[in-house]
Amino acid sequence: MTPRRVHAIMAAQDGVVTLSQAVGAGMTDAGVSRRVCAGEWRRLSTGIYLRADRNCGPAAKLRAAVFSAGEGAVACGPSAAWWHGLIDQPPRECWVTIPARRTVKKREGVNVRRRDLLDLDVGVARGIRVTEVPLTVLEAAVELPTGSVMMDRALQNGVALAMLEKVHERNLGRRGSTKAAALLRSAGEGGASEAERILLRLLRAAGLTGWRPHVSSCGYEIDVAFVRARVAIEVDGWAWHRDVERFNRDAARQNVLVNAGWHVLRFTWHQLTHEPSAVLDAIKLALAGR
Repeated sequence: MTPRRVHAIMAAQDGVVTLSQAVGAGMTDAGVSRRVCAGEWRRLSTGIYLRADRNCGPAAKLRAAVFSAGEGAVACGPSAAWWHGLIDQPPRECWVTIPARRTVKKREGVNVRRRDLLDLDVGVARGIRVTEVPLTVLEAAVELPTGSVMMDRALQNGVALAMLEKVHERNLGRRGSTKAAALLRSAGEGGASEAERILLRLLRAAGLTGWRPHVSSCGYEIDVAFVRARVAIEVDGWAWHRDVERFNRDAARQNVLVNAGWHVLRFTWHQLTHEPSAVLDAIKLALAGR
C-alpha cells in the first residue's frame, strides 16, 4: 500500500517526492535508499527524489528548488509568474525566496533571495508555496526583459491596479521596489503621454528631422507627423486602458488618415521602452519608402 501512496504523491508533483513526504506516506529511510540504489528513483538533491522514468523538466526543477530550500521557502519572481500562468515560458533559473534568518547552500540554476514575506502574500499552488499573484506581478515585472508587458496583460485580466499598489506599499524596500513604483505610476496614468515623450527623445537622439508633434489632419490630431513624407506616428499607452470603444475609435481614425494618404505607424509604451531600435528602424523604413 505504501508504494502506491508514494507514487500518487510523485504523480501529483511531476515525479518529485521529498524524503519527509515518503516517510510520511509510510516508507522508511532504508526503503528510499533501496529505490535509489535500484535505479527507480534519482536523487536531485539532499532529501529530494525524482522517479527515474520522469524527465526533470521545468516544473520538477522548480519543485525541487523550493523543497530543497527548506521551511518557509517560496517560489517567487519570474518562477512564480510562470507557475501562475502569467508568462508562457519558464525562466532559465528557479527563483526562490527564503526567510531572512536562514541561509541555504548555493545551487546552480537557483536564484535565492532572503526576505520575510507576509502570510497574505504567500499561497499554495499545485503543491508548492508561491507568492500570490499581485506580489508576483510586481516582482516579475522588474526582472523580466519585457515585464511591463506581463503587468499590462495581468491588468487586462482581472488584477486591479489598486491591488498592485497595496501590495507594493506593504513590501517597500524589496529589491526592484523603485522600478516597480515607476511602472505603477506609468500604468496608472495610462502611459500615452510618457510614451510620446520617449518617442520625441528617440527621434532627437537619432538625428531625425522634419517631424512635428500634434499635427492636425482630417479633423484628427496626429501625435507626431513627418508632414512632407506623410508619415504619421500614433502612440499608444498601456493596453489595459483601451476598452472596445477606444479601440474602435482609434481604428476609424487610422482608416481616415490612411485614406487621406498618410502612412500610419503605431507604437506602444512597451515597444518604445523595450525595443527602441526596432521602433526607429520602422520609422526610417517608412520614410525611405515615401
